[in-house]
Amino acid sequence: MSSKRKKTVYLVRHGQSVDNASPVFQSLGSTLSKKGIAQAKSVAERLSTIQFEILIASPVQRAKETAEYISEKTKKNILFSDLFVERIKPDEVYGKPWTNKEANKTWRAWEATLYTSGKRISNGENYEDTIVRVDRALKFLEDRPETTIAVVSHGYFLRAIVIRISLGDNLTGPIMKRFQERASIENTAITVLNYKEAFEEDFAWRLWTLNDFSHFAE
Repeated sequence: MSSKRKKTVYLVRHGQSVDNASPVFQSLGSTLSKKGIAQAKSVAERLSTIQFEILIASPVQRAKETAEYISEKTKKNILFSDLFVERIKPDEVYGKPWTNKEANKTWRAWEATLYTSGKRISNGENYEDTIVRVDRALKFLEDRPETTIAVVSHGYFLRAIVIRISLGDNLTGPIMKRFQERASIENTAITVLNYKEAFEEDFAWRLWTLNDFSHFAE
Protein backbone atom coordinates (compact mmCIF):
# COMPACT_ATOMS: atom_id res chain seq x y z
CA MET A 1 0.00 0.00 0.00
CA SER A 2 1.38 3.41 -0.94
CA SER A 3 2.00 5.95 1.82
CA LYS A 4 -0.63 8.63 2.28
CA ARG A 5 0.09 12.14 1.04
CA LYS A 6 0.81 14.77 3.66
CA LYS A 7 1.26 18.52 3.45
CA THR A 8 1.48 21.65 5.57
CA VAL A 9 -0.10 24.96 4.55
CA TYR A 10 0.87 28.27 6.16
CA LEU A 11 -2.02 30.73 5.74
CA VAL A 12 -1.00 34.37 6.17
CA ARG A 13 -3.32 37.34 6.41
CA HIS A 14 -2.06 40.47 4.60
CA GLY A 15 -0.60 43.43 6.46
CA GLN A 16 -2.73 46.36 7.56
CA SER A 17 -3.91 48.48 4.63
CA VAL A 18 -4.67 52.18 4.57
CA ASP A 19 -8.38 51.36 4.33
CA ASN A 20 -8.09 48.90 7.26
CA ALA A 21 -7.29 51.90 9.44
CA SER A 22 -9.92 54.18 7.89
CA PRO A 23 -13.72 54.45 8.29
CA VAL A 24 -14.41 53.16 4.77
CA PHE A 25 -15.59 49.97 3.11
CA GLN A 26 -12.20 48.67 2.04
CA SER A 27 -11.35 49.08 -1.64
CA LEU A 28 -9.53 46.55 -3.78
CA GLY A 29 -6.73 48.99 -4.52
CA SER A 30 -5.93 50.00 -0.94
CA THR A 31 -2.19 49.80 -0.31
CA LEU A 32 -0.39 48.75 2.84
CA SER A 33 -0.16 51.38 5.56
CA LYS A 34 3.15 52.23 7.24
CA LYS A 35 2.23 49.75 9.98
CA GLY A 36 1.20 47.19 7.35
CA ILE A 37 4.59 47.44 5.65
CA ALA A 38 6.32 46.80 8.98
CA GLN A 39 4.03 43.82 9.57
CA ALA A 40 4.73 42.45 6.08
CA LYS A 41 8.49 42.73 6.60
CA SER A 42 8.16 41.02 9.98
CA VAL A 43 6.17 38.05 8.68
CA ALA A 44 8.56 37.79 5.73
CA GLU A 45 11.42 37.46 8.20
CA ARG A 46 9.46 34.81 10.10
CA LEU A 47 8.69 32.82 6.94
CA SER A 48 12.33 32.96 5.88
CA THR A 49 13.00 30.57 8.78
CA ILE A 50 10.34 28.12 7.55
CA GLN A 51 10.94 25.74 4.67
CA PHE A 52 8.14 25.98 2.12
CA GLU A 53 8.11 25.21 -1.59
CA ILE A 54 5.66 27.64 -3.13
CA LEU A 55 4.13 31.04 -2.33
CA ILE A 56 0.51 31.57 -3.41
CA ALA A 57 -1.33 34.88 -2.97
CA SER A 58 -4.53 36.75 -3.55
CA PRO A 59 -3.97 39.36 -6.28
CA VAL A 60 -5.80 42.06 -4.28
CA GLN A 61 -3.37 44.93 -3.68
CA ARG A 62 -2.87 44.57 0.09
CA ALA A 63 -2.23 40.82 -0.22
CA LYS A 64 -0.10 41.32 -3.33
CA GLU A 65 2.18 43.78 -1.55
CA THR A 66 2.47 41.52 1.50
CA ALA A 67 3.39 38.59 -0.73
CA GLU A 68 5.99 40.69 -2.52
CA TYR A 69 7.81 41.36 0.77
CA ILE A 70 7.70 37.62 1.54
CA SER A 71 8.91 36.77 -1.95
CA GLU A 72 11.82 39.19 -1.71
CA LYS A 73 12.94 37.75 1.62
CA THR A 74 12.41 34.06 0.83
CA LYS A 75 13.34 34.13 -2.88
CA LYS A 76 10.09 32.37 -3.77
CA ASN A 77 8.16 33.41 -6.87
CA ILE A 78 4.49 34.26 -6.34
CA LEU A 79 1.60 32.34 -7.88
CA PHE A 80 -1.46 34.60 -7.79
CA SER A 81 -4.88 32.99 -7.48
CA ASP A 82 -8.35 34.55 -7.35
CA LEU A 83 -9.43 31.62 -5.18
CA PHE A 84 -7.89 33.40 -2.19
CA VAL A 85 -9.35 36.91 -2.57
CA GLU A 86 -11.41 38.39 0.26
CA ARG A 87 -15.21 38.00 0.35
CA ILE A 88 -16.49 39.80 -2.72
CA LYS A 89 -18.51 42.89 -1.86
CA PRO A 90 -21.09 44.56 -4.14
CA ASP A 91 -19.26 46.94 -6.47
CA GLU A 92 -21.22 49.94 -5.21
CA VAL A 93 -19.72 49.87 -1.68
CA TYR A 94 -15.98 49.58 -2.42
CA GLY A 95 -14.11 52.59 -1.09
CA LYS A 96 -17.22 54.38 0.19
CA PRO A 97 -17.16 55.89 3.70
CA TRP A 98 -19.18 54.17 6.41
CA THR A 99 -21.23 57.36 6.70
CA ASN A 100 -22.52 57.02 3.13
CA LYS A 101 -26.16 56.05 3.72
CA GLU A 102 -26.70 54.14 0.49
CA ALA A 103 -23.41 52.23 0.78
CA ASN A 104 -24.14 51.43 4.43
CA LYS A 105 -27.62 50.16 3.56
CA THR A 106 -26.24 47.98 0.76
CA TRP A 107 -23.46 46.69 3.03
CA ARG A 108 -25.90 45.63 5.73
CA ALA A 109 -28.20 43.91 3.25
CA TRP A 110 -25.25 42.14 1.60
CA GLU A 111 -23.70 41.09 4.90
CA ALA A 112 -26.92 39.26 5.77
CA THR A 113 -26.54 37.18 2.58
CA LEU A 114 -23.22 35.85 3.90
CA TYR A 115 -25.12 33.93 6.56
CA THR A 116 -28.50 33.27 4.91
CA SER A 117 -29.01 30.70 2.16
CA GLY A 118 -30.57 31.77 -1.10
CA LYS A 119 -30.15 35.55 -0.79
CA ARG A 120 -28.02 37.77 -3.01
CA ILE A 121 -27.31 41.50 -3.23
CA SER A 122 -25.98 42.89 -6.50
CA ASN A 123 -22.78 41.08 -7.53
CA GLY A 124 -21.68 40.42 -3.94
CA GLU A 125 -20.60 36.95 -2.88
CA ASN A 126 -23.15 35.16 -0.68
CA TYR A 127 -23.06 32.22 1.76
CA GLU A 128 -23.23 29.53 -0.91
CA ASP A 129 -20.60 31.30 -3.03
CA THR A 130 -18.25 31.47 -0.05
CA ILE A 131 -18.57 27.76 0.76
CA VAL A 132 -18.07 26.77 -2.87
CA ARG A 133 -14.93 28.92 -3.14
CA VAL A 134 -13.54 27.63 0.15
CA ASP A 135 -14.00 24.06 -1.08
CA ARG A 136 -12.36 24.92 -4.40
CA ALA A 137 -9.44 26.59 -2.61
CA LEU A 138 -8.89 23.54 -0.39
CA LYS A 139 -9.09 21.21 -3.39
CA PHE A 140 -6.59 23.44 -5.21
CA LEU A 141 -4.16 23.17 -2.29
CA GLU A 142 -4.78 19.44 -1.97
CA ASP A 143 -4.00 18.87 -5.64
CA ARG A 144 -0.78 20.91 -5.62
CA PRO A 145 2.31 18.68 -5.87
CA GLU A 146 4.14 20.57 -3.10
CA THR A 147 4.07 19.34 0.49
CA THR A 148 4.73 22.76 2.06
CA ILE A 149 2.81 25.82 0.87
CA ALA A 150 2.49 29.44 2.02
CA VAL A 151 -0.66 31.37 1.10
CA VAL A 152 -1.32 35.10 1.54
CA SER A 153 -5.03 35.82 1.82
CA HIS A 154 -7.60 37.79 3.85
CA GLY A 155 -9.17 37.68 7.30
CA TYR A 156 -12.76 36.76 6.54
CA PHE A 157 -11.88 34.17 3.92
CA LEU A 158 -9.23 32.57 6.11
CA ARG A 159 -11.73 32.23 8.96
CA ALA A 160 -14.18 30.69 6.50
CA ILE A 161 -11.54 28.09 5.59
CA VAL A 162 -10.90 27.30 9.26
CA ILE A 163 -14.58 26.83 10.17
CA ARG A 164 -15.28 24.82 7.01
CA ILE A 165 -12.56 22.25 7.71
CA SER A 166 -13.58 22.18 11.37
CA LEU A 167 -17.30 21.53 10.81
CA GLY A 168 -17.58 20.29 7.22
CA ASP A 169 -21.19 19.78 6.15
CA ASN A 170 -22.36 20.61 9.68
CA LEU A 171 -21.54 24.25 9.02
CA THR A 172 -24.56 26.57 8.79
CA GLY A 173 -25.01 30.27 8.14
CA PRO A 174 -25.67 31.16 11.81
CA ILE A 175 -22.60 29.18 12.93
CA MET A 176 -20.50 30.92 10.28
CA LYS A 177 -21.74 34.30 11.53
CA ARG A 178 -20.91 33.53 15.16
CA PHE A 179 -17.45 32.21 14.28
CA GLN A 180 -16.64 35.22 12.09
CA GLU A 181 -17.67 37.55 14.93
CA ARG A 182 -15.84 35.69 17.72
CA ALA A 183 -12.65 34.38 16.07
CA SER A 184 -9.74 36.65 15.18
CA ILE A 185 -7.06 36.45 12.53
CA GLU A 186 -4.87 39.51 12.90
CA ASN A 187 -2.93 41.24 10.15
CA THR A 188 0.03 39.02 9.10
CA ALA A 189 -0.97 36.31 11.59
CA ILE A 190 -0.05 32.77 10.53
CA THR A 191 -2.62 29.97 10.63
CA VAL A 192 -1.32 26.48 9.91
CA LEU A 193 -3.24 23.60 8.34
CA ASN A 194 -2.14 20.00 8.02
CA TYR A 195 -3.42 17.69 5.29
CA LYS A 196 -3.29 13.93 5.28
CA GLU A 197 -5.17 11.68 2.90
CA ALA A 198 -7.96 9.92 4.74
CA PHE A 199 -10.65 7.43 3.90
CA GLU A 200 -13.22 9.97 5.06
CA GLU A 201 -12.68 13.25 3.22
CA ASP A 202 -13.93 15.37 6.15
CA PHE A 203 -10.94 14.29 8.23
CA ALA A 204 -8.23 15.01 5.66
CA TRP A 205 -7.67 18.65 6.71
CA ARG A 206 -6.84 19.62 10.27
CA LEU A 207 -6.22 22.95 11.99
CA TRP A 208 -2.84 23.01 13.69
CA THR A 209 -2.23 26.67 14.63
CA LEU A 210 -4.61 29.66 14.61
CA ASN A 211 -3.73 33.37 14.56
CA ASP A 212 -0.03 33.26 15.47
CA PHE A 213 1.35 36.80 15.20
CA SER A 214 4.12 36.49 17.78
CA HIS A 215 6.58 37.73 15.15
CA PHE A 216 5.03 41.21 15.24
CA ALA A 217 5.09 43.17 18.49
CA GLU A 218 2.56 45.99 18.72
